[in-house]
Amino acid sequence: MRFLVTLSLLFSLSVIAQTAIAAIIEIPIETARTALVLRVNNEGHLVIVHHGKRLQRASEYSRLPGITYLSEGYSDFYNAAYTPAGSRSLLEPAIQATHADGNSSLDLVYVRHETKPAGQGQTLTTVLLKDPQYPFEVTLNFRAYQNEDVLESWSTIRHTEKKAVRLQKYASANLYLSAGTYFLTHYHGNWASEVRPEETQLTAGMKVLDSKLGTRAQMLQSPMFMLSLNQPAQEEQGEVLAGTLAWSGNFQFAFELDPYHNVRVLAGINPYASEYTLEPGRDFTTPALIYTFSTQGTGGASRSLHRWARNHRIPQGNGDRLTLLNNWEATQFDFDEPKLVDLFKDGKKLGVDLFLLDDGWFGNTFPRNNDRAGLGDWQENKAKLPHGLGYLVKEAEAAGVKFGIWIEPEMVNPKSDLYTKHPDWVIKLPNRENAVFRNQQVLDLSNPAVQEFVYGVVDGLFTKNPSLGYIKWDCNAVIYNAYSSVNPTSHLYVDYVRGLYKVLDRLRAKYPTVPMMLCSGGGARVDYGALKYFTEFWPSDNTSPSERIFIQYNYSMFFPAIATCNHVTNWSNVPIKFRTDVAMMGKLGYDLVVSHMKPDELTFSQQALKNYERLKPAIYHGDLYRLQSPYTHDVASMFYVSEKQDKAVLFSYLVNSRFKAGSDLPPIRLRGLQPEKRYTVQEINLMPGAKSPIDSTISYSGDFLMTVGLNPAVNDRRTSVVLEVTETGR
Repeated sequence: MRFLVTLSLLFSLSVIAQTAIAAIIEIPIETARTALVLRVNNEGHLVIVHHGKRLQRASEYSRLPGITYLSEGYSDFYNAAYTPAGSRSLLEPAIQATHADGNSSLDLVYVRHETKPAGQGQTLTTVLLKDPQYPFEVTLNFRAYQNEDVLESWSTIRHTEKKAVRLQKYASANLYLSAGTYFLTHYHGNWASEVRPEETQLTAGMKVLDSKLGTRAQMLQSPMFMLSLNQPAQEEQGEVLAGTLAWSGNFQFAFELDPYHNVRVLAGINPYASEYTLEPGRDFTTPALIYTFSTQGTGGASRSLHRWARNHRIPQGNGDRLTLLNNWEATQFDFDEPKLVDLFKDGKKLGVDLFLLDDGWFGNTFPRNNDRAGLGDWQENKAKLPHGLGYLVKEAEAAGVKFGIWIEPEMVNPKSDLYTKHPDWVIKLPNRENAVFRNQQVLDLSNPAVQEFVYGVVDGLFTKNPSLGYIKWDCNAVIYNAYSSVNPTSHLYVDYVRGLYKVLDRLRAKYPTVPMMLCSGGGARVDYGALKYFTEFWPSDNTSPSERIFIQYNYSMFFPAIATCNHVTNWSNVPIKFRTDVAMMGKLGYDLVVSHMKPDELTFSQQALKNYERLKPAIYHGDLYRLQSPYTHDVASMFYVSEKQDKAVLFSYLVNSRFKAGSDLPPIRLRGLQPEKRYTVQEINLMPGAKSPIDSTISYSGDFLMTVGLNPAVNDRRTSVVLEVTETGR
């Protein structure tokens, strides 16, 4: 009898277990090669059970074990897909809120999900979670780009409680990964020393990266990271998660190594001073975390992000770009119409497409003759430009180049008509001493009146000058004494960025094809939130090529060459060939005095621009292979390969001047070519009269170039070498 009872009990337990398994809901979010797999557990909570390589059989996702739970406690929250605060969860939350009745706990259970097409090569998966005790819900959104292996993750928060709910934290993404060890590469710096990488092994506890600067938010810490699994980051091998937040304000990344040796990643707007009051029936939508999982190291992750950015984010990402000549190093604030007209002719002589007039062209009551006055008064300075910008636009076009203009419409000098008329438009505390950053303050873009003003500044330029060809948009101050006269202070950091995006949305709707450069005192605002509107960005005011090799190398981890502005300047005294070769790894421009160039320098530059025009398709739209790092080799080497693999360009630079440093041994192995195709290699960008040791008559197989390699012959007499690789057949 006891045997029959036991058998009956076992049978009942088996039925219950099978029923539970059958009831489990799997939500795979897949790209061509990767997968994020969510599961609804027996308690109705949404958890992450896989994030990595896509399985060939989707049916096998149900066999994923998840994590091992402790016998008691809150261990089942560790792999939550969106960790709530309060209730049974004692972990660092993805979301924290106080309900209308003062209750500060949340519980989010699964309601439903949907996956549907969302454009060519895209799917959108939405998962609705709801608190069982309150009309409070969160929708998790996952847009998967199939061909690029990129995911966008963001959350939408909504409630219908009787009164407003206070949101204390609202992450964009809550990820969970499993490996033996974890190595985090993050990027920090300052003015002229942007995006310096630092790799550290994660240990138990929390590693937090964040910004609290408001505007110019990335000056000290960049909103991007590489997380390498099981080994330090490698360029072409190993598993890597690369992520960056599409947000131009304060951000926070938190990485927690949990007791099970898994890593929780929380990413989103920094909750610092940003508690948000959400009214009933309103949506709060977070910015997107953009990330990719690569099994081909950091190089594979970069190429995925580059393709995604060109295809889906950056305006005209698969188009062309203008080469420009900037006046800043030639004149700084000291210029007039005749001087500028002469520079237009210099630009045409050099061979560029565009002339950019930088800072100093505006202000009359407070003339913009230095950076201490005039900012905010966007009328032409009558002493410098008596005939206005329209005259310059026509003169530039007559000289054969387009005309572009520098603006900084988010900022104001205390010495300006704008500040005098609208002190309430400025972000500042009424009972504190005025605090300025680079002699200026920030306008309150959370204020609709300020949004209208900023829009009007830019729209007015185009209305008066319809053929204006380019805008450089700068942002040079951080937010001190955060206070808005029209907006709750706790909303200011969030609503400032939203206000900026509203202005840019309107401008892009009216002027969809105008090239615009994103600048922020250098690279203090480089993110895919802003790059939805800008065709390119300025990585750093540091244009020394020896430094730019490192800066551009680090930006290339996340951003494509077509969006990266690199100028040939007189910042350093290295030869113009070295300066030009480095600047060609992206969107080339010039900021020097053409009339001061030696004849051989001008001849070289004119030919280099012709070479660049021929090679732009490979540089702009090709795959980048970082063959040798400037951090670990005497010679840094980057290789751009066209989509058809019929054209490529190899850039190599001497970064170590010690005795016998160079590329003699071993040869540099190329990547990304077709093994069976044959290629010739020709050195370009040679100074007049110089001869190359590279034999351009030899035909190599792609297999040879990738297996044996090629020596570009870089040494202390040939400090930079550019090689053009061309398919000749099979």
